[in-house]
Amino acid sequence: MKLILKITTFILAVCALCGCIEDGFTSSPSDQPAFSVDTLAIGDVFTGELTPTRRFVVHNRHSKALSISDISLAGDDAPYFHLNVDGISGKTFSNVEIRPNDSIFVFVEARLPETDALRTDFGADLNFSTNSRVSTVRITASGINAVRLNAREFTADTRLEQEKPYIVYDSLVVAPGVMLSLAPGTRLCFHDKASLIVRGTLVSEGTPDRQVIMAGDRTGNVVGDISFDIMSRQWSGVFFAETSKDNRLANTVIRNTVDGVTLIGDTLADYSQQPQLYLLNCRLQNSGGLVLSAYHSAVTAHGSEFSDASQGLVYLQGGRHDFAQCTFSNNYLFTAVGGPAIQFAHISADPKTGLDDGSGLPYIAAEFSNSIVYGLGTDISHGDLAGTSVFFRSCLLKSKGSDDDNFIACIWDKDPLFRTVRLDYFFDYRLKEGSPAIGAANPELVPADCATDGYGIPRGSAPDLGAYVYTQSEQ
Repeated sequence: MKLILKITTFILAVCALCGCIEDGFTSSPSDQPAFSVDTLAIGDVFTGELTPTRRFVVHNRHSKALSISDISLAGDDAPYFHLNVDGISGKTFSNVEIRPNDSIFVFVEARLPETDALRTDFGADLNFSTNSRVSTVRITASGINAVRLNAREFTADTRLEQEKPYIVYDSLVVAPGVMLSLAPGTRLCFHDKASLIVRGTLVSEGTPDRQVIMAGDRTGNVVGDISFDIMSRQWSGVFFAETSKDNRLANTVIRNTVDGVTLIGDTLADYSQQPQLYLLNCRLQNSGGLVLSAYHSAVTAHGSEFSDASQGLVYLQGGRHDFAQCTFSNNYLFTAVGGPAIQFAHISADPKTGLDDGSGLPYIAAEFSNSIVYGLGTDISHGDLAGTSVFFRSCLLKSKGSDDDNFIACIWDKDPLFRTVRLDYFFDYRLKEGSPAIGAANPELVPADCATDGYGIPRGSAPDLGAYVYTQSEQ
């Protein structure tokens, strides 16, 4: 027993000695921490609001422990940044220890002050004092000043034309008989669950070089190179009520929605002369449901893109519709695609496939021309359109099929070769070299209003199918 006790005491003494050696701190000025970044860029953020949290790693690559005697921010903008070092929040930190060949995390966030400028850059130096030397990581953020709209109802004609973006909380409502106009370059950034409800008229005046943007209010990247721009379900979407009429959107992007754009038609209206919604060179993108749903209403869409949604892209129940020079493509990332790209209901009296909703209203009358329908999932809900008033003329379709009275001069079962690379989170529905859609459009079916595409490029005498003109410089 005494021998065992002596051996145990010896082992404990050796362990204690080794522990002291292992935990000894280096005092050499050449032994300094290493950082995973030289500059931590928080990115573009709205002023007055707490930014997303960014982080970096501080490494001790030495065989002895490091004691960082002081960690603190320096510079005029230092008060706007907030730190968490190794799990502890604060402004300054003393005697922070990093064990040999170990590391700690530093988390940074900011709340930037509002200024009169559209954009103001902020920065501070995060200094680490170790063994009589100072190492620095630069912290930067660019503050975007915005106009805030909270549960705003427009009861008189209004034009939004601020250079600054608008952040929308709760909802924007356009009252019946009232027009809301959006000047070129207007940007509406919707907070979580916010929506745009149009009971009157919405006119969006975007141009190729100054698009109108309606999107979520999250800036920067979700993680790595994945931008919030491709994330759906950030805000509710745009809703056109039955009292809404004469809505005209040009060069307008609507993305990141839960339900996309929804139209409820006025069942007493005659849409033969005037559509309820007119889209010219627009992009409806990234929806958790569909990007466009129209119920007994009228949509005219020329030169527009409908892309990337969980439940399919476009749903048309009754109504009168005209889609020309459009691109329908679904490469949605976050769930399996739950429906065809283009879906029809109340299409005919056929009890098996007509999906008559019992409204007694006219069945769908729809024309699709010089368009592309391609992507994940099936392309069209009704492969047989015989006996309906739905026609596809000079379109490229994913399906294997053949022309008939409803499909005229179509290209079947061909990849249009979009520039999109889904696995790289890159979504661009312009055409690549060798696309069968190049020069395949019928010039007689090109509407006069979209003689140029959303990039301002003329379609010319041998137009391409889809929303965008192929140019070799795009490769």
